[in-house]
Amino acid sequence: MALGLGRPQDKRNRTVADLLVAQLIEAGVERIYGIVGDSLNPVVDAVRRSQKGKGKGIEWVHVRHEESAAFAAAAEAEITGKLAVCAGSCGPGNLHLINGLYDANRSKVPVLAIASHIPSAQIGTGFFQETHPDRLFTECSVYSEMISSATQAPRVINSAIHHAYGAPGVSVLTIPGDVADLDAAAEVIDVAVHPAKPRIIPDADALRNLADAINKAKKVTIFAGVGTRGAHDDVIALADKIAAPVGHSLRGKEWIQYDNPFDVGMSGLLGYGAAHDAMQEADLLLLLGTDFPYDQFLPESVRTAQVDIDPTHLGRRTRLDVAVVGDVGETVRLLLPLVNTAKNRSFLDSMVKKHERSMTGVVGAYTKDVEKHTPIHPEYVADLLDQEAADDAVFTVDTGMCNVWAARYISPNGKRRVIGSFLHGSMANAVPHAIGVAAAQPDRQVVAMAGDGGLSMLLGELITIKAYELPVKIVLFDNASLGMVRLEMLVDGLPMFGTESPHIDYAAVANAIGIPSVRVERAKDVRGALRGALSRPGPALVDVVTDPRALSLPPTITAGQVRGFAVAMSKEVLGGGMGEVVSMARANLRNVPRP
Repeated sequence: MALGLGRPQDKRNRTVADLLVAQLIEAGVERIYGIVGDSLNPVVDAVRRSQKGKGKGIEWVHVRHEESAAFAAAAEAEITGKLAVCAGSCGPGNLHLINGLYDANRSKVPVLAIASHIPSAQIGTGFFQETHPDRLFTECSVYSEMISSATQAPRVINSAIHHAYGAPGVSVLTIPGDVADLDAAAEVIDVAVHPAKPRIIPDADALRNLADAINKAKKVTIFAGVGTRGAHDDVIALADKIAAPVGHSLRGKEWIQYDNPFDVGMSGLLGYGAAHDAMQEADLLLLLGTDFPYDQFLPESVRTAQVDIDPTHLGRRTRLDVAVVGDVGETVRLLLPLVNTAKNRSFLDSMVKKHERSMTGVVGAYTKDVEKHTPIHPEYVADLLDQEAADDAVFTVDTGMCNVWAARYISPNGKRRVIGSFLHGSMANAVPHAIGVAAAQPDRQVVAMAGDGGLSMLLGELITIKAYELPVKIVLFDNASLGMVRLEMLVDGLPMFGTESPHIDYAAVANAIGIPSVRVERAKDVRGALRGALSRPGPALVDVVTDPRALSLPPTITAGQVRGFAVAMSKEVLGGGMGEVVSMARANLRNVPRP
């Protein structure tokens, strides 16, 4: 849409758009992800001019879909802790941001979205491409405001930055194109630096109640979430003192599982090991920094204590007997002198042994003696990737079965990171997340664990990766199926329908774009393909053809789920799918949870 601005492009006064860019630079922003166009043009041109002045300026990263821009910004914010920015033009342009912004806001990372708007005089008239971004983004942001004048702009921009850092979460600035092009009313740029994280100390009485509950319990289990970040050694010391097995959520895995002799795995839909049993058999469950949403995997009859910095999280998923508002690290350090040293370690020892049996007899079964199997077991691919990837690699993980393989086979070590749409659960996040990480940290190994369903949804981002020669290594788990949906249908007693995809040679597609790629169909070729891709400079893709019948089973199977499987399989047989039923049984029998 033409704005009719007509000013000379490099001989102009300082505009609101210039002020916005200058404030972002002052806040430490290095790049903006987005797609240029119409009402966003004044901002994009201010970005161009910033590169010609003193200092580095801001880089514009041209993605192929605005959803990817928001995911990329979310991943950059996650990996750096700094404000990251995405942008979309009026109407459908910025509307495409919404899915990635939901993901960023739920993950509580500092992201600022620039949502350009139609000409201000036309707002409210049903104008071409008219939406109301300042209303649309309120549910997926901590701050959403429209700039309607040049005098208002500096304070609103500052406020957006402060909210993104302070919450933390997503701030959205809606800016009509004509307002972005106005002469700026202020030269002063008042942007505070990223504030230091406050100390959140628990109440003394609440801490004493927690210590009393632990001292009275004979069997304590710790279930750790993302809130244990930075508190690894403290939590391990507590577990040792009170002889507590330590389970974790998916988001807690990278912060608590490594160097942890008390690890009993993960619970939930993607779970494995003895975490579920350890929680159910305890007489006190201690939830540390987790808002674990799946209440069906949490015990109903076990006394529960919860520590969290957000009081709204306390007791909203399960029963709550002891509540403590506080940072996990601060709380545990104050708690350690108050709890008694356990004299009986039999519960801990039994759960650790049960976990070891589970890992070697169930999860480990997929990674042994499988080189002759075709199609390739996806678990085997994940296990080899874990072995071949760098010690400080960043893994971005597609939602679905890739989440499962990453959760079960990627080993944390305190330096690796695993990023995914773990709270929002969006498809197609792995590749755009990888773009954001690689753009921010190009010297770090970045591995996108993508499914063919996710990759095909935002396939155009292969062009973005090639255009910027981003060192993203894509390991494609290519089963030509929506595996997680198949599992969901089975446990609900439904025959599989609508989950199949065409068999596409994605390596050929990537090679045509200019990304070095290889297609792997034999298990014995997997290690060499991964090693080759990970060792080369720039982008690469390994398209591994995996078994579409390999499904993830949760750590415990309910009677209802068993009935669902039985009904679904009966429907498959009656529908003439006996061969499919037999093949699926062969692919998954080894992974049925055992006592």
